[in-house]
Amino acid sequence: MSEKHDQDSHYKELSGHEGQAKIAELVKGIRIAMMTTVAKDGSMSSRPMAVQEDPFNGTLWFLTRQGSEKVEEVGQDQHVTLTFAEPKDSKYITLKGIASVNQDRGKIQDLWNPLYKAWFPKGKDDPQIAVLRVEVNEADYWEASGSRLVMLVKYAAA
Repeated sequence: MSEKHDQDSHYKELSGHEGQAKIAELVKGIRIAMMTTVAKDGSMSSRPMAVQEDPFNGTLWFLTRQGSEKVEEVGQDQHVTLTFAEPKDSKYITLKGIASVNQDRGKIQDLWNPLYKAWFPKGKDDPQIAVLRVEVNEADYWEASGSRLVMLVKYAAA
């Protein structure tokens, strides 16, 4: 871990378990992330995704539709960015990672919540449900506390 100070900011680099614990603390309670993928034309596509309530251990999980554009985009380029914002707590988080998609019925069962019925009317057995997994390899976090202190925490997976 390294730290840099000046009169207006604070910077920290975290890795391994310490970094994972910090990310888990930061994303806890934020229900929606914006997921950005690389579109066919090279531009960036973003959309809101419901965050699972599993404790963060380096991986984030989402349920999605197998035939969605994001699944096609992940098939072409697995790099994704997830952004989280909680303005009332001054928390702003960006996670970068590698995404993969499968239709593991056991994982779908684990992740299923009745609220998903709005997107999957056939329920957890809907043949279009897919699991989108993101292995996080880098994160940035900004916090503004008061008028002068800005904190940036940078995480790199080991």
